[in-house]
Amino acid sequence: MWLKNWGWTIARGVAAILFGIFALTRPGITWVVLMSFFAAYALIDGIGEIVSALSKERPRDRPWGMLFFRGLLGIAVAVLWWAWPVSTSLGFLYVIGTYAILGGLLEIGSAFRLRRIIEHEWRLAFAGLLSVAFGVIVWLRPGIAALALVWWIGAYALVFGVVLVALGLRMHRARRPITGTPTEAVPINNRLRHQT
Repeated sequence: MWLKNWGWTIARGVAAILFGIFALTRPGITWVVLMSFFAAYALIDGIGEIVSALSKERPRDRPWGMLFFRGLLGIAVAVLWWAWPVSTSLGFLYVIGTYAILGGLLEIGSAFRLRRIIEHEWRLAFAGLLSVAFGVIVWLRPGIAALALVWWIGAYALVFGVVLVALGLRMHRARRPITGTPTEAVPINNRLRHQT
């Protein structure tokens, strides 16, 4: 059944390729659009969390105070983006940079702890150093970091789209009925008739 969806698979691939090309050629607009989508998501998610907090059927393992706070936070992020988009973009980048630095430091620490247990632990330390370097670049040059993120997303979308288009074409080929007559089966059937 899933082979019938080859057209949708190709359409998704083409859409991803177009988005990737747009992101690579128009990174500034792409960043604004991505942040706007994120703000819209944060607003909808925030409203949903507040509704869940005030609902009588909320999950017991999630206290209403935490849900309500998360909801207010999501709405605040959306309002901040639409009121002060440049400041909010910078704040978002600084959060990414801090996360990268802290994560990189944890990876370096893990590499030192694991050096007696596993071989080639330097790879983990190297990955941690790259993460820290990325975080530092984000903090020192947020504009370049935003551009790099958009280009990375665009390159990913481009590659993903090409893979989807190739998959859709293969699905289409696999769906075609096998045509032709079994020519070798005819003499065998005739031989069987003569033997009986």
